[in-house]
Amino acid sequence: MKNRFPYLILLVLLIGILSGFNHVLPSTEFPSLVVHHQIKGKQVLIECIVTGVSFRERDQSMQRIGKIVVWVDGKKKTEVNSAAFIISDFTPGSHKVKLEVVNLKNESYGIAKEFMVNIPR
Repeated sequence: MKNRFPYLILLVLLIGILSGFNHVLPSTEFPSLVVHHQIKGKQVLIECIVTGVSFRERDQSMQRIGKIVVWVDGKKKTEVNSAAFIISDFTPGSHKVKLEVVNLKNESYGIAKEFMVNIPR
């Protein structure tokens, strides 16, 4: 039984993650950001997992409403209101992408992720 206990805890956590913890985590949780990206030609497909922030302005269950500001090579490229999006028109070569979660007044929540993409010629 002792050998199975860590697996049981892991299983409970995994079920909680897969179910979204929607009803057990308070809306005041500290925001966090996990980013997955994939390069497709001159486009970068981005999927974010953002906790503690809603992208829906009418979402009354969340205290933090926000958006993601996209920076490419230090220049503001766009703002998005969804967790999955595409950045287009990259030139071939290496580029630094920064995603920053901000409120509707563009004040940072203090969470951002940076990563490099290498667009093939």
